[in-house]
Amino acid sequence: MPKICQVTKKKANNGYTVSHSHTKTKKKQEVNLQNKRVWSYKYKKWVKVKISTKAIKSFNKLYLFIKNK
Repeated sequence: MPKICQVTKKKANNGYTVSHSHTKTKKKQEVNLQNKRVWSYKYKKWVKVKISTKAIKSFNKLYLFIKNK
């Protein structure tokens, strides 16, 4: 299964590792994915999702914003 966030569709980023002598070697920056259970209002049950940590933070902020209203 590919390393892609199911919510934000984030995927790996290409970049370079630069040494002290400025020799560049290609590297891949993977997304920090976590398996998380999220409550689905549509299906009225818990759903397992492969989600990035940035999306988890956004979910938490949105939940706190709605809860405080």
